[in-house]
Amino acid sequence: MGNAQEVQLGESFVGNGVNAAHVNTVLGHRSGPAGTAWATALASPSAGHVPFVTVLRPSLPVKPLTLFVTKAAPANDRHGNLIWGAAQAGIAAGVADAVADGIVSDEQADSHALIAAVWVNPNADDDEAVYRNNRESVRTALENGVKNLPSTAEVIEARNSPTNPFFTPRGSQP
Repeated sequence: MGNAQEVQLGESFVGNGVNAAHVNTVLGHRSGPAGTAWATALASPSAGHVPFVTVLRPSLPVKPLTLFVTKAAPANDRHGNLIWGAAQAGIAAGVADAVADGIVSDEQADSHALIAAVWVNPNADDDEAVYRNNRESVRTALENGVKNLPSTAEVIEARNSPTNPFFTPRGSQP
């Protein structure tokens, strides 16, 4: 990513059932559209959706600076604790994994902003699974963004058999 205007988009779904993780990523230079979106989202919370800077531990934000945006408003205290606890820790560790693995370069860690849109099911019930799944999902989403995956051919091939954990059309095979 040499151009400040370039943005990498990634997606990954990891795990099964209520503890699965679904993460979307937007990675780009702080001085480009990703940085503008990052700052705008941080400054524009809405009821139930308060973006926050992802930390490995208090006062140690992960790099690239990562904005955690929840896709589901906290349904109750337990769900909120899973979002701010296990899911945040998983996102922070997974982003650090991506830097350690060279998916995100050291230079990008200092110059880029990352937005992670994160789904934590309100019925999630296993902190460790939520942590593990989010860690793997964000790392995979970043890798998919770097590689510009999925391929267009893969999308065309799958167009007649869409499926997700909530719906499969009759006659489709997952």
